Amino acid sequence: MARHVDIAVPDLTGKLALVTGASDGIGFNIAARLAGAGAEVMMPVRNEAKGEAAAQRIRQARPGAKVSVRSLDLSSLGSVGALADQLQGEGRPINILINNAGVMTPPTRQVTKDGLELQFQTNHLGHFALTAQLLPLLRAGKAHVTTQVALSANQNGINWDDPNWEKDYHGFRSYSHSKIALGLFAMELHRRNIAQGWGIQSNLAHPGVSPTNLLAAQPGIGRPRDTMAVRSIRTMSRLGFLFGTAESAALPAVYAATSPDAKGGLLYGPKGFHHLGGAPAEEPMYTRLAGPDDGRRMWELSERLVGVSTS
Repeated sequence: MARHVDIAVPDLTGKLALVTGASDGIGFNIAARLAGAGAEVMMPVRNEAKGEAAAQRIRQARPGAKVSVRSLDLSSLGSVGALADQLQGEGRPINILINNAGVMTPPTRQVTKDGLELQFQTNHLGHFALTAQLLPLLRAGKAHVTTQVALSANQNGINWDDPNWEKDYHGFRSYSHSKIALGLFAMELHRRNIAQGWGIQSNLAHPGVSPTNLLAAQPGIGRPRDTMAVRSIRTMSRLGFLFGTAESAALPAVYAATSPDAKGGLLYGPKGFHHLGGAPAEEPMYTRLAGPDDGRRMWELSERLVGVSTS
């Protein structure tokens, strides 16, 4: 059995939190921990029936938990804008935002209805557009914004010449590209917050490796069966060897978003062997995410692609 790993989470009573991708896996466990600590948790999800079932699981496990489901498809800029408009209309300050949802390595290039490569839009551009449009509510709530990257954000690089992978698509390199872009955005958000006095905190987390559905069968993105990788990860996680569980993999993001010791502009991940599993801790910033020039360039590219400006 996997060794149990846990952290203390401060009292979050009265806090409003948004967690993307909370209908299963790591996102579900993040939402459950925040709700268990007293936060009111909104779960913006693409599949609302799946989201309602996940919310009900949290309520059953944690009587009194305040969780609600909203509609959000990060691969649709219209859907992102609709959620942002809805929340802006409600006018409630947001105290915690965890940009967690993602897709991984479709075997062939897929394009969204907005004409953007699926991984780049879902993993990065959708989160960029959501965060940018919610910035007034995040500022009002002095929010902690934690953005979930991955070990692959320290591999490969940004395809600046072809960010939508119209030529020579490669599933894993495109995935790395999307996660590096997401990390560059979060670090640039940190820098802009300091320069403009927005009063928020932006940092990064990564979950290590755990048996989630990212590499499982997903016919909707062209993967009809589980990959060999996810089958191996499930076995090793169950045996407590190297990898984490979905529960332990949620902890770095929970720590980064809630701990009084977590700071903006830093990266938090599992502290075990090669950061594959274990309890959360600060770790060195990935070299691909540290450059302010790349951060500014990615921010400006993202503004152009999604049609959202923060200035």
